[in-house]
Amino acid sequence: MVKIYTSNWCGYCDAAKKLLNKLNIQYEEINIEEINMSRKDLLNLAGQYTVPQISINNSFIGGYQELQVLYQNNKLEELINDQ
Repeated sequence: MVKIYTSNWCGYCDAAKKLLNKLNIQYEEINIEEINMSRKDLLNLAGQYTVPQISINNSFIGGYQELQVLYQNNKLEELINDQ
């Protein structure tokens, strides 16, 4: 299960969603602005206060750049399928 924490103004969030869509990877988007989640709450949850924050099988991997590295190293699908 992939979850991505986003905001309305975030270009990296759009890039992460675009990559996941391209790879036909289903994800749950949680827009922190729509649910009134504070940056402090995000920090407590993910260990970072920036968006996007992406979790795969309940483990946070970081943001778009970390997602891109996993994809480029052919590790993304392996991580998703490793439940």
